[in-house]
Amino acid sequence: MDKAEAATANNNNSTDRVSFAQMAAYGSGGIIPIALFNVAGILVGLMGNISLGLSAFWLGVILIIPRLWDAVSDPIIGHLSDNARTRFGRRRPFILLGGILVGIFFVVMWWVPKGEMIRTWFPSEAGFQAFQLVYFLISLLLFFTACTIFEIPHGALGMEMTSDYHERTKLFSAKSFVGNLFAMSTPWLFALANMEIFRGPGGNEADGMRYVSLMVAGLLIPLSLWWFFSLREPGFKRVAAQGKTPFWSDMKHTFGNRNFILLTLTIFTLAMGFNFVNLLGSYIPIFYVFGGDKVAGAYLLGINGTVWAVTGLLAVFPLNWISPKIGKKKTLMIAIALMVVAQLSKIVCYNPTYPYLIIIPTLLLSAGMLFFFTLGSSMVGDICDEDDLQTGHRTEGSFYSIFWWFIKMGTALASFVAGSLIVLTQFDQTQVTKVDALEGSIREMRVEWQDIEENGGNSVDFFSLVDKARTRASELEVHLEERALKKRINEEHLTELLKKIENLDSRLKGIKPDESNEVLDQKLKEVEELVVPLKRQSPFTLLMMRVVEIGIPILLSIFSIFFITRYALTEKRSHEIKELLQIRNRKRDIAESNQ
Repeated sequence: MDKAEAATANNNNSTDRVSFAQMAAYGSGGIIPIALFNVAGILVGLMGNISLGLSAFWLGVILIIPRLWDAVSDPIIGHLSDNARTRFGRRRPFILLGGILVGIFFVVMWWVPKGEMIRTWFPSEAGFQAFQLVYFLISLLLFFTACTIFEIPHGALGMEMTSDYHERTKLFSAKSFVGNLFAMSTPWLFALANMEIFRGPGGNEADGMRYVSLMVAGLLIPLSLWWFFSLREPGFKRVAAQGKTPFWSDMKHTFGNRNFILLTLTIFTLAMGFNFVNLLGSYIPIFYVFGGDKVAGAYLLGINGTVWAVTGLLAVFPLNWISPKIGKKKTLMIAIALMVVAQLSKIVCYNPTYPYLIIIPTLLLSAGMLFFFTLGSSMVGDICDEDDLQTGHRTEGSFYSIFWWFIKMGTALASFVAGSLIVLTQFDQTQVTKVDALEGSIREMRVEWQDIEENGGNSVDFFSLVDKARTRASELEVHLEERALKKRINEEHLTELLKKIENLDSRLKGIKPDESNEVLDQKLKEVEELVVPLKRQSPFTLLMMRVVEIGIPILLSIFSIFFITRYALTEKRSHEIKELLQIRNRKRDIAESNQ
């Protein structure tokens, strides 16, 4: 390198710095892929099963279909973005459109039609459940397509905003930081949806989620406008002069990059392992730690999610200190080790006696995940630089789309497997929904009784609700006895539940119209306390949930370590590539200016 070239390279170092304003605008885009993308799949699987009573298996099937669609949409959006030449750039128009659509379809997803008219069209319970599954499928396809329209160009833009090896990690760390800041609130969505102000007296968390989703959309749409007007695309003028490339040629070239495939397989295998059990991670606090108490479980999930998000925020700082010291590859291996230790700690930390021990593995997992996925995206940018040096073309959209396609396919397979695993554990969602219905009837009794106390309402209406609650209890008893005939329930567990139902029915039957307000109020409290334990699952189900949730990620982490040890793009080589690209681009600019 001669002195002129060295001076040019040194001058370009300053242009590789990303301003705080640009870093903040870009980083806030992490809200969609880090928070909403994951929370949508988790909550549909969780609420669809325990709130609407839909089959965990079929929910797993419909959650895999949008990921299969991603196999088509991701590369197409990446290719379209790479070859776009609009007056606003090639990434920003997609970011604007995708962000707005994500907000709209997040709302659509939760407004599942219901009511008398829908019931007239689908009179049988099986037909109505099939309709709900189809509705979820269509809305999920729309939602995840919108996520693709946003995230693929957004991720590609992050690789273009700087060519500096460590500045790129800082940029993607900012994305993780702000995304996790928003993720701090997303675990509380389930808790918010459980609040009576959202779900109503006789509703459940699926009803509450309708109104919570409107709050989310109200945040996303103005943010999308901010991203569009504030972000810049450095180097677009140079790229605009670049010829457009055929779709299949881009795909073939991307799959031929050895370092890219090794990095992608590293991320894919580990992400798939944790996605296999992500849904079970929501079941265990509710049904193992709190014995079926969804309100207490939702609160713990909210606390745990907040700890996760705060840890993700703070982990950005050690990441940006460790990675420059030892390199991205070794830091990635540390991340995998953290996650394995976290899984092993769950053997002790899943503890009904000390429920908040669950925070310990959460701290380790959150830090490990933050390191892992931030470095993964940053390393794809390094691979794009290497490819640019070899080919003279910038195709970040194609590389980023294939990278995320693998991760999404892992998520898709995991969604199907997760649903199947829940079925194999013999989890009884019908038991849960029937107890929910019973709980709803008792809440209606409470509301009606308060109305009688305050406004002198009709006690006949109150005692009709008592009869309704007894009918719900009888339906639950019949269901459990039917499962016993099919040998799908532990006999000792069945006997325990039937005794509790008998006790509950006796308490309901003991409510008399001539009792004082104080006595009746006390009896209602006793009845309410008897309902939640009826959701308790069998010992076999709870054991299998824990074994699977802990073991599968550890197994697949071994494969992830195998792939990353074979990744060959070193830090030294990345710095050499950066300098060579700066010199080449400077020479091109001089040649063009002399023409």
